[in-house]
Amino acid sequence: AQCVPGLNPPKTLNSKVSSIKHSFLSIPSSSSCKTILSTSLSKKFPSISVSVMSNQHQQLPFLEALTSSDRRDEVIGAVRSSLSGCLSETNLHLTVPGLKSKTRGKVRDIYDGGDYLVLVTTDRQSAFDRILASIPFKGQVLNETSLWWFNKIRHITPNAVVSAPDKNVTIARKCSVFPVEFVVRGYVTGSTDTSLWTVYKKGVRNYCGNVLPDGLVKSQRLPANILTPTTKAADHDVPVTPDEIVKRGLMTQADYDEASRKALSLFEYGQHVALEHGLILVDTKYEFGKGCDGTVLLIDEVHTPDS
Repeated sequence: AQCVPGLNPPKTLNSKVSSIKHSFLSIPSSSSCKTILSTSLSKKFPSISVSVMSNQHQQLPFLEALTSSDRRDEVIGAVRSSLSGCLSETNLHLTVPGLKSKTRGKVRDIYDGGDYLVLVTTDRQSAFDRILASIPFKGQVLNETSLWWFNKIRHITPNAVVSAPDKNVTIARKCSVFPVEFVVRGYVTGSTDTSLWTVYKKGVRNYCGNVLPDGLVKSQRLPANILTPTTKAADHDVPVTPDEIVKRGLMTQADYDEASRKALSLFEYGQHVALEHGLILVDTKYEFGKGCDGTVLLIDEVHTPDS
């Protein structure tokens, strides 16, 4: 189900339409291809005070411990407050002048603004090519995580971001999107049809142009990061080799070489930053497009829980 009644009530962006209008209408003309990244937005998550639970609850699962303690009312109140803030659907094209049409993706609502796109990251949760429900503040987490990374990796590649007038909204420069997803992997893992472990355990030893040795085990780190690109098909992603990408005219050799180099550099840098915070970046995907001046730009999202 796309929305569970009572659990995921719809919310609109009406309260922030004026700021979105102002940001969109004040964007300079397409004669300038300069990319401007706005500063980080303030978070407004429902607050739950931090306190030490009594010893009798320390051994219980976290949620059970909270709901069974004297903090139960506080927790339930915060949960209810979050649910009422779920952003499942938007209709900005009906209220913001200059927006021509709306394209509804699994997670994002994308509005055509001529030379620019208004991308609204909703709270919709998608898995295995279907929408399951909505999770409060998921869209804000995705959007602000991407904005943080877009700013962090500007030394590696330029991006299409222009501004972020709302915690769920990014305005991006429109570009010609390459119909290829650059999936970079550092570990033998995954559960989808195209994941590395799924194909490896079936006996595949040459995947997307990468020769894989025998004897690898699940969740093992690869000797080196690899790129396993897929085509952006309507129903599902299809693995493809670099040679096939060029032969089928999906990208020129020069564009593919530049995008693949950037993808691997982004992933290596992402792994470094993750490690500094006690985390590992297992795998992710990047998308690129070509701007009005021919520059290859990073688009979509970066190092989010969804990507």
